[in-house]
Amino acid sequence: MARPTDNNVPVATRVDGHPVPAALRGWVLPLALLLIWWAAVQFKWIDSPLLVSPQAVWQRAVDYTASGELRVALGASLWRDLVGFAIGAGGGLVFGLLLGLSRPAERALGPSFHTLKQISLFAWIPLISVWFGLGDAAKVAFLSLAAFFPVVLNTYEGIRSVPRELVEVARVLGFTRWQLLWRVVLPGATPSIFAGIHLALIYAWLATLGAEYLLVSGQGIGNTMIDGREHFKMDLVLFGVVVVGLVGFALNWIATRIERRLLAWRGQSVARFQ
Repeated sequence: MARPTDNNVPVATRVDGHPVPAALRGWVLPLALLLIWWAAVQFKWIDSPLLVSPQAVWQRAVDYTASGELRVALGASLWRDLVGFAIGAGGGLVFGLLLGLSRPAERALGPSFHTLKQISLFAWIPLISVWFGLGDAAKVAFLSLAAFFPVVLNTYEGIRSVPRELVEVARVLGFTRWQLLWRVVLPGATPSIFAGIHLALIYAWLATLGAEYLLVSGQGIGNTMIDGREHFKMDLVLFGVVVVGLVGFALNWIATRIERRLLAWRGQSVARFQ
């Protein structure tokens, strides 16, 4: 069972009667998988060149990092990811606000948007490659689409989910339209908007790897994995998988911390009335 601290936040659990710090709980599964992987290679449970040892992957990581290739590949992928995310999330926020705040815009643009969102993201690849080629412009356009749709949907739903009672009370108090927007509608929709931005960041990173696989021109961590596959360097492929996972974890961790910090007022405002 979890052992709470004074502020009721669990910091440790017990495994076989021994306390496990909360910070280490998330490492249980990765370490178990690493141990199974090492044992499968060491004791030849799976005798195949497709499964290399953890030591070989570690050595590849050291060599790749020391040569500067990791910095170049990862830098290219992150640059595309952040530019595409910024364009897609920014455009999605504006469009979502337009749909949520304007009934005429929702009637005119809503049906088309809800039709387009049903199209698989990867179905846009042929059209994007024709319009933008196979370089960075095409990849950024693809990532922008990946980030656009979740932000639009969550912004729209957040605005539409603001309780009508709050709006009516604001009108009774004589709020202007701008005061109603900034003091009632946007604060009420903010949690949903941040959830959409958080999803957009994750989707953009996943789309980065998809774009580098399908639009193979240029450098990137996805291209590194493709090179490893084509030259049958499984240690390079597995190293790429680990890097992708770690970067995705880091992006999610950063987004979660920022979201909690910016939305901390929700808990404070509720506590004032308890």
